[in-house]
Amino acid sequence: MAMGPAAAAAGLAVPTPRATVIRYIIRRLLWAIVLLVAVAALTFVIFYLLPSGDPAQLRAGAKAGPDTIAAVRHQLHLDDPKIVQFGRYMKAVFLHFDFGHSYVNDVDVRHEMFTRLPVTFSLIIGGVVIWLLIGIPTGIISAIRPRSLVDRLTMGGSLVLISAPVYWLGLVSLYLFASDVGRFKVFPGIGSYTPFTEDPVKWFTSLLLPWFVLAAAFAAIYARLLRGNLLDTMSEDYIRTARAKGLSERRVVFRHGVRSAITPIVTILGLDIGILVGNAILTETVFNLPGFGRLGYEAIQQQDLPTIQGTVLVSAFFIIFLNIVVDVLYAFLDPRVTYG
Repeated sequence: MAMGPAAAAAGLAVPTPRATVIRYIIRRLLWAIVLLVAVAALTFVIFYLLPSGDPAQLRAGAKAGPDTIAAVRHQLHLDDPKIVQFGRYMKAVFLHFDFGHSYVNDVDVRHEMFTRLPVTFSLIIGGVVIWLLIGIPTGIISAIRPRSLVDRLTMGGSLVLISAPVYWLGLVSLYLFASDVGRFKVFPGIGSYTPFTEDPVKWFTSLLLPWFVLAAAFAAIYARLLRGNLLDTMSEDYIRTARAKGLSERRVVFRHGVRSAITPIVTILGLDIGILVGNAILTETVFNLPGFGRLGYEAIQQQDLPTIQGTVLVSAFFIIFLNIVVDVLYAFLDPRVTYG
């Protein structure tokens, strides 16, 4: 928080805005570390202290005898005290970025997660671009023309898209537009994922329909939210003052109205992106995308505890990190917000 005039008169240096922002970011990063440690501790308690299956049994196999299971348990250090296991896990994760080894698939968890993350990032980035390009203009048009035919049609359509389950919308889209089973065969390459580095064109075409399906509900939510915020903003005193000064309606709407009304959009955008990293499961499953959320779902089905812990921690990291980014950007968009 900035120092007052008395401090300046006493010869103390008044912190610059940049120094205030840096201190704020450092505080948030330290708090993020605390939250990640708490998430790691919680997942360890849930999966290792509560009854949730024997990892040694899962690694040894269903037909393994007691001696084999005991040998595997000793090999994996699962016979050590729980506090020792927890300390070893925390040291591996936070000092060496090592999430362990999958008991079920016999693969390195970090490698498996980093293989799946580009698929989910590709899905999220394309979906975000589409839902912003659709949702923001729709919300603005509906707000500046309230109760018009356009407003009623867009808001009614938004309500339909919000109510439509993702898996249902995805299956209907496949039935209508997929190149192999669709009625109109518009989108080629659906049902398989091609990395961008291998073939950018196939990467784009294979994700185009999943992007629209993922973006449908979010675009509708953002349009309705922006419409409500902009309607409230356009009735504020400073908007009437701007109009009284002779500013054009276009400048009043975009320079003064939208800038204030869009700040809540930035907040939920960061949270939505962070949440989707681990929760785009339905879209990834419907379109057969080997994404990060699907990895976590498969790990839960197989009781693969190290993979579950890894996906939970990485998902929590993105949610916390993007929340910090949103808080920093918020003050740039809204001058009334400070970092104090």
